[in-house]
Amino acid sequence: MYDGRQGSSSPFEQSVYLLSEAGRAVDRLLAARLEHRGLTPVHHALLSALAKLGPHGRHDLTARVTAAAEEVDQALDDLLSARLLQSMVVHVGGRQEVLTITASGEAALEVLHDDASATQDALLASLTKGQRVELNSLLRRVCAAAARGAGQQPQPQGGRGGWALSRGARRTWTDVRDGVGPAGGPDVETAG
Repeated sequence: MYDGRQGSSSPFEQSVYLLSEAGRAVDRLLAARLEHRGLTPVHHALLSALAKLGPHGRHDLTARVTAAAEEVDQALDDLLSARLLQSMVVHVGGRQEVLTITASGEAALEVLHDDASATQDALLASLTKGQRVELNSLLRRVCAAAARGAGQQPQPQGGRGGWALSRGARRTWTDVRDGVGPAGGPDVETAG
């Protein structure tokens, strides 16, 4: 594993890959806690969206969550039947179902936030309080930069369908992960 004191030339030990690996680990841990409560990440996303943004039309809410529409619809039905959400029909510019979070939904969301805090404490147990604050600040900056750059997607190039990197080097995500260069051989191409 990566030892930051030693440094490394391996691309798999660069921050972007470590962040990705940490993210996958967090997703697995949080999904396990949700599953223990009979919920999924989609349930959590829906409760969070309604708690943060207020009442929403069903169609608009479905569009806000990154999941298949059928999965979102099923999760909404689950939350409605568990009385964590409430539905009402309004007639403004046509008939629309509007969903709101209930007091029980807010209580359930608070429990999920407690689960997330416990997961965070377990993952960051080896860091001091100051290091945790610094990590949080740095991650906020990274996320802000990522959000600003989200509209600037890499453009596909010819050949094997690789993505433009710096100055002509071409590799796909799978190539990078597997250490394969553009021609299918070892990754020896340099940018320049």
